Amino acid sequence: MAADKTPAKAAQAPAGVLTLDRVFGSPDLSGTQPRALRLSPDGTLLTSLRPRADEKERFDLWARDTRTGAERMLVDSKKVGSGAELTEAEKMQRERARIAGSKGIVAYDWAPDGKSILVPLDGDLYLASLTGAVQRLTNTPGGELNPVISPAGGFVSFVRDQNLWVQPLAGGAARAVTNGGGGTVHFGEAEFVAQEEMDRRTGYWWSPNDRMVAVERFDEAPVHVFTRAAIGASGTKTFEQRYPAAGTPNVLVDLYVMRPDGTGQVKVDLGKDPDIYLARVDWLPDGSALIVQRQSRDQRTLDVLKVDPATGKSQVLFTEKAGAKSWLNLSDAYHWMKDGSLIWRSERDGFGHIYRWNKGKWTQLTKGPWVVTDLVGVDEAKGRLYVSGNKDDVLEQQLYAVDIAKPGVATRLTERGWWNGATMDGAASRIIVSRSNPKQPGQVYLADTSGKRLEWINENAVVPGHPYYPYLASHQETKFGTLKAADGSTLYWEMVTPKMEAGKRYPVFFEHYGGPGTGQQVTRGWQGVLPQYLVSQGWVYFKIDNRGSYNRGKAFEDQIWHAMGTVEVADQLAGANYLKSLPFVDPAKIATYGWSYGGYMSLKMLEKTPGVYAAAVSGAPVTDWQLYDTHYTERYLGDPAKDPKSYASSTAWAEASKIKDPLLIVHGMSDDNVFLDNSLKAVAEMQKTDTPFEMMFYPGYTHRVGGPGISQHLWGTILEFLDREVKNKPAK
Repeated sequence: MAADKTPAKAAQAPAGVLTLDRVFGSPDLSGTQPRALRLSPDGTLLTSLRPRADEKERFDLWARDTRTGAERMLVDSKKVGSGAELTEAEKMQRERARIAGSKGIVAYDWAPDGKSILVPLDGDLYLASLTGAVQRLTNTPGGELNPVISPAGGFVSFVRDQNLWVQPLAGGAARAVTNGGGGTVHFGEAEFVAQEEMDRRTGYWWSPNDRMVAVERFDEAPVHVFTRAAIGASGTKTFEQRYPAAGTPNVLVDLYVMRPDGTGQVKVDLGKDPDIYLARVDWLPDGSALIVQRQSRDQRTLDVLKVDPATGKSQVLFTEKAGAKSWLNLSDAYHWMKDGSLIWRSERDGFGHIYRWNKGKWTQLTKGPWVVTDLVGVDEAKGRLYVSGNKDDVLEQQLYAVDIAKPGVATRLTERGWWNGATMDGAASRIIVSRSNPKQPGQVYLADTSGKRLEWINENAVVPGHPYYPYLASHQETKFGTLKAADGSTLYWEMVTPKMEAGKRYPVFFEHYGGPGTGQQVTRGWQGVLPQYLVSQGWVYFKIDNRGSYNRGKAFEDQIWHAMGTVEVADQLAGANYLKSLPFVDPAKIATYGWSYGGYMSLKMLEKTPGVYAAAVSGAPVTDWQLYDTHYTERYLGDPAKDPKSYASSTAWAEASKIKDPLLIVHGMSDDNVFLDNSLKAVAEMQKTDTPFEMMFYPGYTHRVGGPGISQHLWGTILEFLDREVKNKPAK
């Protein structure tokens, strides 16, 4: 076990000097960052979730008048909330949504008449008026999941005790509209892999007119049971968790359509093969049909089904098929038009682009060697689409306007030099732009449809009074560059260096992720304050995006097909070799760090390229891909029964005895995503073969090891190890 040698807290750090306590303390050094920004149905209010200045992980609901700019807190999470502990089911949902550390209000839903807002808080539901009055809707120990207000405003719906419940918004008791939930059967929820890997958070869908609701039923009975120990500081709990590991059975999924009172249930025909994924469910704008995206188990085929809600009968409208040695990435970038046509993102030409499907005919609306990352808004009256993408620069995400009548023409609406995100109201009349760059933490503004800024929502300028202003003088510039991979692919890197002293060589903190299916790491966006802290401690900070990662097109991504732990390791090595060629880098002092897939990469990099890295930190690593879930793992490695060699070559524990460089393994002891078993397999192998290593495990923490105090301890542990083994280690 690594010695607990985290630095003692300084009595008082000099003004303007970053410390770990300040990096992770409150208020956030990046400034106030609102979440979940939405315009009210009439456009007069802009609502958002804001962190408290004294507790940056707790959020309250705020409203801003778009006419006057006046702001007020609508719901104070401390005054309204009960403080009750969340149910295990909600904790797991938050873990899947990567908001496990958030407190207070984490979601809300506007009523369509714009007069009230549904606010889930501490496991119960509240209805907030625009005056600030709050009505409690539920008060139960079991908690409510997936709460929404129905599209026409007639009902509040939620999942309780594994059944779907519906309650009239105007008043009245809630009633269960399904009654078969319990044990291994769930109604209205998304199964584990849907939440974790498919970006689908719910298991029920209202028709636009409130007349019908489609409800998923899944049965976990076939799924293998893993006994998972959640080891905490005051004891250990064991969970019999049904976890669909690669090559093992998934849940059985059915879909029903019913009235809001639960009557008239009709089972949807999802086809003869029960071993499929229910990828997406939507209603046509007029509520006349249900649209279901059915993905094959091997994720190489996606059928789009049109379902008659009266009978449940389905027909295939069209099918997407993956190319050779490839897979299909799911997307939310699609929109059904009132005329019956469909706006649809596809990677069929090798890059993610927007198409229009109309009566069986396809028209490509964007094209070129760049990627459309999202469909932001649709103005049906003008025939105009708003999409985000990287047409101008791989490292920048911009917003573009595309006219359906002018295919191939994309007009940029946002400013170069920034990483931009955008959302729009339902009518696509205004744009909420969130942006940042390496010098400016996140900003938010309201724009018209030409991209012109109408007003700041959160300018967040780093001026006197901003939390980061005292540290601005020492802020170091982020530099970008490119390398060539072995196959000629262009690899993008970023670097931050300390203030240089002539003739001095510096150690490198080389961060990596490396995995497929996750957003790119190297961007012209704000990187947070931690890299600046590392640089202030004398490290060069560096990272590079390898082949297999997202937003570069399928040919770049597909190189990881049945080959995890190969091209990613080679491309990180190319980054290390480049660093060693630089006159200001100490080639013997390159440390590497990664978490999750990055933790896996740390192990593979030490195993396959010994002596290249002076030391490595492996956080929550997957060491055996047969321990990880079906949807993610089989997408890239296939079925372990059909391709056992790919699984054998991709493991990180079996060759752990090859590790000769200093290694620190870190893992949360209650991780329900990457089970602790992964680290323990590597640990056992290294102990059996007398291979030196260090470790630090965190009782009670899941895949996210962080929060007040713990973040400081985690990074204090990491940096004590790297200072000792790399930065301060005498030259041989």
